[in-house]
Amino acid sequence: MKIFTSAQIRELDHYTIEHEPIRSVDLMERAARALTHAITDRWNNGTSVVVFAGPGNNGGDALAVARMLAEKEYKVSVFLFNINGRLSEDCAINKQRIIDCKRIRQFTEVTQQFDPPQLDVDTLVVDGLFGSGLNKPLAGGFASLVKYINQSPSQIVSIDIPSGLMTEDNTFNVLANIIRADLTLTLQQKKLSFMFPENQQFIGELKIIDIRLSQEFIRKKQAQYIITEETDLRRKLRARNAFAHKGNMGNDLLIAGCFGMAGAAILAAKACLRSGAGKVTVHIPKRNYDIMQIAVPEAIAQIDHEETYFSEAVASEDYDAIGIGPGIGQMENTAIAMISQVRRSQCPVVMDADALNILSRHRAWMQQLPKGIIMTPHPREFDRLNGAPCNDSYERLSKARDLAEHLQAYIIIKGHYSALCMPNGQVVFNPTGNAGMATAGSGDVLTGIITALLGRGYEREDACILGMYLHGLAGDLAARELGEESLTAGDIIEWLPKAFKRIAD
Repeated sequence: MKIFTSAQIRELDHYTIEHEPIRSVDLMERAARALTHAITDRWNNGTSVVVFAGPGNNGGDALAVARMLAEKEYKVSVFLFNINGRLSEDCAINKQRIIDCKRIRQFTEVTQQFDPPQLDVDTLVVDGLFGSGLNKPLAGGFASLVKYINQSPSQIVSIDIPSGLMTEDNTFNVLANIIRADLTLTLQQKKLSFMFPENQQFIGELKIIDIRLSQEFIRKKQAQYIITEETDLRRKLRARNAFAHKGNMGNDLLIAGCFGMAGAAILAAKACLRSGAGKVTVHIPKRNYDIMQIAVPEAIAQIDHEETYFSEAVASEDYDAIGIGPGIGQMENTAIAMISQVRRSQCPVVMDADALNILSRHRAWMQQLPKGIIMTPHPREFDRLNGAPCNDSYERLSKARDLAEHLQAYIIIKGHYSALCMPNGQVVFNPTGNAGMATAGSGDVLTGIITALLGRGYEREDACILGMYLHGLAGDLAARELGEESLTAGDIIEWLPKAFKRIAD
């Protein structure tokens, strides 16, 4: 699924109007019918509805919804805010239709003074003040109105996007001046700002409303931001050859687990094996030998010269993929060994956890990273790589995208919607996963999965996209059975076979 910018959304609307063809006011009517259906599915006509409409097309949508709800015998009061005396053409048409509708309980066009209605717990507020075209924070009277709505006990439904929230960048927005919706009915596609955790407080439950905008435009238009869909992954998934053997299913090296962090190596190794690797070698310090042999007998244990830490790069010519970083610690000897290992490796490399923390302390080393390196930081790890904290997720994503282009790297910012920033500037969001996966070792599992897929011969882009999706899907399947509270990283590994099977089937 593509995520369009606010400018592209306007293009999509215009293209649909010109090429369907359909009048813009009739397209608004079609959208309003779909929105009304979503509302009436949830609230019966005994509900009192207060509609707040702005002067643009979002307000026009809200006015059309108000009329349709009134025609279904909902008790509807409408407030149209026309402070500057300028309504969009379609909003003006729907204003007249509201005036002509005899079933509307109250219609007030606000031009100067505003006496706010009583909003109680039994009132449903429909927010149609501002849509995806908003490009600056709300202020003045509109800011006061938003605060009044938010402090009420009423349930709030926002049309397309909560008023005050901008479609992409909210770095300098005024958070107190954004509607906090219980339900957002967004039109046709998700907006970029919906993908960021700090904005969930405004969106509430999200439902995508299909208003049949041009599929030709959606198919042909390039988008910088994409959400992975399972149907796309089915085509990417490789079937095993009936005559396959371990030698051609990927020979992978994991460098993980200093003394006291053997669990990181175990989790990464188990995930790698569960993701189809033919052979997995784990490079560990001497003191982790027994636990590794017992915990993962299928893996080959390669022993470092040192008792407790990774101290020296190893020959990597025979390996198809390398994962480095989970639990290796940040000793200076380890740091030197890590960058040496990454620089000399000819196969694809995944850097995670302590490998990234080391890199953040030696930022000049970034210029020594080979093209195509894969890095999997969580937000705080990326901020350390960046050299300064980011103000919000949009800024972090922008900086990660720029860094991926500069280094020609693949950078996965892990989170609820993990985001893969690619060398070509495109960003792919992953839709799977749940809050139960916010647990120690979850990132080690992802490293193991992606390393295995690289070893199997997947291109870096496909390995990252498929790895993120499988990781989240396994977590979702485990959570359905175990619940989110009790989920552990080991459970994600246990459900990986079902995740693979789900996609393959």
